[in-house]
Amino acid sequence: MTTNTSLLERRKVLGTAYRLFYEQPVHLVRGEGVWLEDIDGKRYLDMYNNVPVVGHANPAVVQAMTQQASILNTHTRYLHENVVAYAEQLLALFPKELNRAVFTCTGSEANDLALRIAHEVTGRRGVIVTQNAYHGVTSLLADMSPSLRPVAEHVEVVPAPTSLQGSATEIASEFAAVVDAAAQRLAAKGVPVCALMVDTVFASDGLYLPSQGVLAAAAKVVRQHGGLFIADEVQGGFARVGGQWWAFQQDDVIPDMVTLGKPMGNGHPIGAVVVREQWLHDFGTRCRYFNTFGGNTVSAAVGLAVLHELHKLNATQHVQQVGNDLGQHLHALTTHELVQAVRGSGLYWSIALQGNDTHTASELAVLLVNGLRQEGILIGTCGQKNDALKIRPPLVFAKEHVSLFMEVLQQQLQQINAVN
Repeated sequence: MTTNTSLLERRKVLGTAYRLFYEQPVHLVRGEGVWLEDIDGKRYLDMYNNVPVVGHANPAVVQAMTQQASILNTHTRYLHENVVAYAEQLLALFPKELNRAVFTCTGSEANDLALRIAHEVTGRRGVIVTQNAYHGVTSLLADMSPSLRPVAEHVEVVPAPTSLQGSATEIASEFAAVVDAAAQRLAAKGVPVCALMVDTVFASDGLYLPSQGVLAAAAKVVRQHGGLFIADEVQGGFARVGGQWWAFQQDDVIPDMVTLGKPMGNGHPIGAVVVREQWLHDFGTRCRYFNTFGGNTVSAAVGLAVLHELHKLNATQHVQQVGNDLGQHLHALTTHELVQAVRGSGLYWSIALQGNDTHTASELAVLLVNGLRQEGILIGTCGQKNDALKIRPPLVFAKEHVSLFMEVLQQQLQQINAVN
């Protein structure tokens, strides 16, 4: 197996902020569907990358991108059919209350814009997030992403549902209570809450899916305090959870704003805020928003192609069916001594691990991720201590891939037990 030491050495020009996956980094050269290939020709089953929702190098998406790029690429200050058609088709996937779209280039930009809107329409600054949340890379978002660094003074952190105990009903009630307490703390500090921003699958917190009432309960409380509910669907959106287009639809709640990102373009950078008309009207009359590349004609063509491919796949039903099969196999692992819990829905799952006499749960996660990588399967980790396995393949993942994955995962669990 080739280890490109020269490339690793040259990579220092990128600086120390960058990180590589795996103890032995993977040097990828191409992808197709759910498969990735390294420089030696070894193929890997991709069970990590949620960006290429309709598969790596999807031909229809590539064709739409190159065809539009060869004709015209410009911004939203000119009329163009692609941009309007994309907004119309995107909004058709949402409840009627969410009837306006503003395009950005990334999920970070979308979250940043959603907070700007919330600040403007409420006249407030306070924000509530969960304990290990990650919402983006701008300075504003880093200040409210405790997984990156300590939060700012105007941000209150609450325990995620993954860390709460009891029945689903009890957890929803407790989550609402901690959001209520956080809103009271913000008011006491003189920065009343403008928004609760929640990743609707609680991915960074270890995955809490399905939501089982926690989103509706928390949204009700924050609105009672005069704040808005912003659903960050960068992770959970576009049929990822199965059965529905959006993770928030598993709950009896309609957000004030929904933010979208990575999967929109299957690798091409697109993001968006989908918002109730009243909030965008109030924002738009007081200030303006323009993004040179947000909603450009090429991005719109790509977005349309992705939607077409998702419909062609019958994504909501396909993901539900394959996800049910995957989930049955994963839940069977809960009898294993190293497995604490299995959480998930559709094609987004986590396996929370528990330590043994030799290794902590976090160390076990590293062993499993690297062992799977050696056997040609790519996954990641999540949770506050990176003690859970994160599984989220492209949505073109099928039942035959489930069998392959489970065989290798069970082998790795057995090997770790045998050694320890």
